[in-house]
Amino acid sequence: MKLPIVAYGDPILKKIATDIDQDYPELEKLISDMFDTMYYANGVGLAAPQIGLPIRLFIVDIGEDEDGTPGYKKVFINAKIVEEAGEPWMFNEGCLSIPDIRENISRKPNIKINYLDENFVEHTDDVDGMPARVIQHEYDHIEGKLFTDKISVLRKTMLKSKLDAIAKGNIKTDYKMKFLNKSKKR
Repeated sequence: MKLPIVAYGDPILKKIATDIDQDYPELEKLISDMFDTMYYANGVGLAAPQIGLPIRLFIVDIGEDEDGTPGYKKVFINAKIVEEAGEPWMFNEGCLSIPDIRENISRKPNIKINYLDENFVEHTDDVDGMPARVIQHEYDHIEGKLFTDKISVLRKTMLKSKLDAIAKGNIKTDYKMKFLNKSKKR
């Protein structure tokens, strides 16, 4: 099932998410619905706060490389980034909760992350490159941070009218969104 994605301006996107356990209701269905939602919106990652749930759950699917090499696809539950390393690099990021805005964001290329998978098996992975970047972006969501928090005050001021329009629901997307001050879903 495709779920509406929470738009910029909703306080849930700024809240630090809480851990869950194996008894979380209908977790398997939730994960499946999150993948359906992310694919429908053409995303590469989706965090539970983006669908209105303040829990420490996110998914990532980078897809396969141009040469057909299998991509990076994982479920992260109760994740904790324990290390970030390397020379920071800029990349033009976007976010399903902040449609039509993309900004150059600096992130370190290497991370070590501890998490539980969908079967509640614990992992500690070293991840680098694009998968590390996507993980950091989604991890920020469960920490109550958005990529717009990483841009300069001047740049954010320049984007204020666009961000306000998103928060008010004055935007069209190809996927369903949920706006704080607007009951109509698109």
